Amino acid sequence: VKTQQQLKPTQVIAITGGKGGIGKTNISVNLSLALADLNKKVLLFDADLGLSNVDVLLNIHVHKNLNHVLSHCSSLSEVMIDGPKGIKLIPASSGINKMTNLSKLEYSGLIHAFNDLDGRFDELIIDTAAGISDDVIMFIQAANETIVVVCDEPTSITDAYALIKVLHKEHNQHRFHIITNMVSSFVEGHNLFNKLNKATERFLSLSLNFCGIVPFDALLRKSVQKQKAIVDAYPCS
Repeated sequence: VKTQQQLKPTQVIAITGGKGGIGKTNISVNLSLALADLNKKVLLFDADLGLSNVDVLLNIHVHKNLNHVLSHCSSLSEVMIDGPKGIKLIPASSGINKMTNLSKLEYSGLIHAFNDLDGRFDELIIDTAAGISDDVIMFIQAANETIVVVCDEPTSITDAYALIKVLHKEHNQHRFHIITNMVSSFVEGHNLFNKLNKATERFLSLSLNFCGIVPFDALLRKSVQKQKAIVDAYPCS
């Protein structure tokens, strides 16, 4: 007989941001490990289908990836691999062009495959690709919560706004959490949030949720060089 805990649905969180180089993958990885420290069962999905790099960031050797699932060679469970602190990882592929040009039917089939995992994990973290491509939109729509990462630079702010606008206007998404990354202080991070929030309130009639800040830390570069998550390599950072 299944217990109530086993029947509890998986919380799906999409980490996105509009552009590359904003620390989205590092936040996805470290959030996953931090949740594991809280005794959560965590599945991390590298959803950058053509340029997978979570496995590189964590120094994990991959034998099978999402391409094997879409080619009907393996199931989703068979490509799932062990990560640090007991998390599970589903790696995407790297350098396979067809993975960036999937049909809507293939995307739907992929999302349906994840539905079969519902209840096995407390949290599913989706590290989306950069941009506003079809796969990014579909994975965000499949999530319960969307976290948008933004840095204090014009391209990051404009791209985050553009992503939110598309999701809100064209796909009826209304709930967005904002993480301001690589900031020097809480005040700077909150000011950055206010800048983006004022734009969405004025032009989209949409209020954003402030999720918090991640301060700039030189130890992050060292942890990346070590191919370890910063919460693991430098827990006091």
